[in-house]
Amino acid sequence: MSQSISIDDIEVPFESGQTIMDAALAAGIYIPHLCHNPCLKPHGSCKLCSVEVNGRSVSSCTTKAEDGQEIINNSEKLNKARLTITQMLFIEGNHLCPTCEKTGHCTLQAVAYHLGMLDGHFPQFYPKREVDASHPSIMLDRDRCILCELCVRASRDMDGKNVFAISGRGTDSHLSVNSPTGKLVDSNIDKDDLAVHICPVGAILIKEHGYEIPIGCRTFDLRSIAEIDLGDVKLSEKSQHNE
Repeated sequence: MSQSISIDDIEVPFESGQTIMDAALAAGIYIPHLCHNPCLKPHGSCKLCSVEVNGRSVSSCTTKAEDGQEIINNSEKLNKARLTITQMLFIEGNHLCPTCEKTGHCTLQAVAYHLGMLDGHFPQFYPKREVDASHPSIMLDRDRCILCELCVRASRDMDGKNVFAISGRGTDSHLSVNSPTGKLVDSNIDKDDLAVHICPVGAILIKEHGYEIPIGCRTFDLRSIAEIDLGDVKLSEKSQHNE
């Protein structure tokens, strides 16, 4: 017997075990998200993918689809909340988009465009965070980290290395490296690890590869975030780095 949910009055079929996010993406319906990647177990931390299910707010990446659910995704109320979250992510870090190598490939930037973000709205924090350039092939710029934990989960669950973790609490939360010195150079990370290529912003970058694709020809310069499957983006970026 087929099962279906309703997203913004569109009937969407799903298979048992799928989340609302899974069903929506399979049906070509975009729900904004940053910490979700189909390769990894859902985390539900960024809250951008929050939807209303029968009047209750839930994270669509962690909530199982159930037959008959009435889901609201694209509403003024939800998009306003998503815009506020995105603005806060920008002002809590040092995101200098015009000079960042990741511009045009950056998911945070693409989501901001999708939501119509024109400014940070809130006072800028200008945090001082450590940059780790110790590794010969990989750079970690914590100024741009949004604590989505994609690299943490990828390293632990896919690479089997457990290189990254989130340390500290509140505004002191930061991405830490599991090595004797806390430096990338003393970890067993490799530039081909998924954790190195899954970062949605410019916090983890491959060295000696910069601006190989001209601005204007990059991923989100050509297509909006709503048109692109996140997994395809990451695989595309990885192949570009390895060429």
